Amino acid sequence: MDPGTQMPNLLEHLPKAQRDDVADAVTHFLVKLSLKEFMPGGAKEEEHAVGKKLFHKIGCVSCHESGQGVGLVHVPMKYGMDSLTAFLFQPLHTRPSGRMPDMNLTRDEARSIAGYLIGMEGRGGLRLKPEAVKVAAGKKYFEQFNCVSCHKLPGIKAKPSLALAKLRVGKGCLSVQPKGMPHFYLSAAQRETIGKALKGIGKPLRDQARIQQTMVAFNCIACHTRDGAGGVSDVMFKHFGTDEEGLGNPARIPPTLDGVGVKLKPEWLRKVLFDAETVRPYMHTRMPQFGEANLQYLPMLLEKVDRLQKVEFPEPKRDDRRKYREGGHLLVGDKGLNCVACHNFNGNPSPGLKGLDLLTSFERLQPSWFAHFMRNPQKFRPGIVMPNYWPGGEAVRKDVLGGNPNEQLLALWHYFSLGRSARDPSGIRAEGTDLKVTNRTRVYRGRSRVAGYRGIAVGFPGGINYAFNAQNGTLSALWLGEFVSVYWGGQGAGNFNPRARPIELAQDVSFYRLSKNDASWPIQPVMDKENPVNPDPLYPRNRGYQFMGYQLDGEGVPTFMYRTGEVAVEDTANGVVANRVNRLERRLRFDASKSETVYFRALTGQVRSLSATQFATDAVKMQVPEDTALLRGEGDTRELLLKLKLPKGKSEIRIRYELLR
Repeated sequence: MDPGTQMPNLLEHLPKAQRDDVADAVTHFLVKLSLKEFMPGGAKEEEHAVGKKLFHKIGCVSCHESGQGVGLVHVPMKYGMDSLTAFLFQPLHTRPSGRMPDMNLTRDEARSIAGYLIGMEGRGGLRLKPEAVKVAAGKKYFEQFNCVSCHKLPGIKAKPSLALAKLRVGKGCLSVQPKGMPHFYLSAAQRETIGKALKGIGKPLRDQARIQQTMVAFNCIACHTRDGAGGVSDVMFKHFGTDEEGLGNPARIPPTLDGVGVKLKPEWLRKVLFDAETVRPYMHTRMPQFGEANLQYLPMLLEKVDRLQKVEFPEPKRDDRRKYREGGHLLVGDKGLNCVACHNFNGNPSPGLKGLDLLTSFERLQPSWFAHFMRNPQKFRPGIVMPNYWPGGEAVRKDVLGGNPNEQLLALWHYFSLGRSARDPSGIRAEGTDLKVTNRTRVYRGRSRVAGYRGIAVGFPGGINYAFNAQNGTLSALWLGEFVSVYWGGQGAGNFNPRARPIELAQDVSFYRLSKNDASWPIQPVMDKENPVNPDPLYPRNRGYQFMGYQLDGEGVPTFMYRTGEVAVEDTANGVVANRVNRLERRLRFDASKSETVYFRALTGQVRSLSATQFATDAVKMQVPEDTALLRGEGDTRELLLKLKLPKGKSEIRIRYELLR
């Protein structure tokens, strides 16, 4: 009935007729214990539809995916709508072990998911009216088969079992065909594994092993990684959603648990585990609640095991507090590091992406982790769109607190420690929709029609601008003149669009390994009103692309870091205005683990050849390295590919874009 269940077969050794009699009697006994009468019936159509969406959205599918995990085929035969709704609403009341966690469902959500699992037909059968004779017989069988050794029932005590020290593989319930005892249908491999475990059953697990056992037992590794294990598989990735696509995978995939004991303050970790506390409302998947009784040891164990080089932020002296308060206020705002471009602050929405509220940092995080993370965000959260503001240990903003990284981090920490009394930073409230570039390169992150969900706009003094699609790793648009207009309303608030007519380039992946020169380039799926669902949500990942973040130099110029297969790429572009010519000079640096050939899609459309190294459309002229160009196709569908024969180790190429309008 329930493949993979931990419930053994206790009746296999009995003749079939007797098995049926025992099962019937025990059923009458158990039904008699119920305080509520069973109500059969199916779901309404709307309950089924809403429940199906919720089941896949909030994370139920992580443990109950069809074909793997805990099966649910038996559920319609076991429950009615009312009974399953009650169970899903408060599962720990029925199963205090926590194997089925509380998903923080409302009653309506619980009923909708129950409707999806039971279906509109309903197969729960008829109500059973307990018969006194069968109830009495069932109670005797319940005691005889020692059911209370696993299931608590007041007034009935478990019989002593065989001591674990005497248990051996091949004996008792660990024999191939147990007789007169529980049959778990163990495979040979399972019996062998249990046999190995029995040899050390009396020895307590080491701390690290106990954490690993907990991660597996409660299936934390279905969503989280720790110590190289677990994480969301490619098959499951499509079920993990977010309301802030521009924040990338860290906005949809639960964070790694590596170092979590030194990342979160113990009291906050307890809030997350036992009080359903969350700071990522944009993440659709919910954090399950397994019950404090089951995991009360875990926060202390994580704190004991995890280690990180200690960093302290001393409370500033009275005379210095204003300096650090003002420094933090400046750095967080749009005239500093522009943290508010992607983060809410003190309950106020960011004008751009709606990342977690910065003012929770002091309450949640341990200072050492905060200091290390801020110096290298990608190390702690690969793929995060947050740039490195202190690359190589050097501060990007040298005009704040003497450019001292330690002083700047102390200022941020002190500013966050002020809590709700902290003054709102500049930029947290929108002051118009047009962003301008002054004497410093400006970077803005948000959704855009010219750069996709994870668009990054870069504007240079002099009026040259470009957009980078971080989702696919491609330079997707160029334009001259004013920077961007930002639209604050609607889905994807903080969307940007160029203030001038852009030169739009392809938004498909830029790097790929073609099998031959005339093989087709992999084009990203097109979604529209007729095709609203992405048929290939892993399009960039399946083509070898992985975004690794970016960092800014002293002038605010970003270097985008990503991978194509095993090749690491650093991608830097600079705007140059000289002799009335407007151009973008792009430098691509590669670090390959082995020599290989990679194709780069440089230009598409009505491309014409000017020379062996120069190619143009009506809007842009490109200069590319010698002996790399491959022009193919006809008419409006021509493609300029660069065939790059990368050596093992480091190499680089330079490309020049000259804007013709």
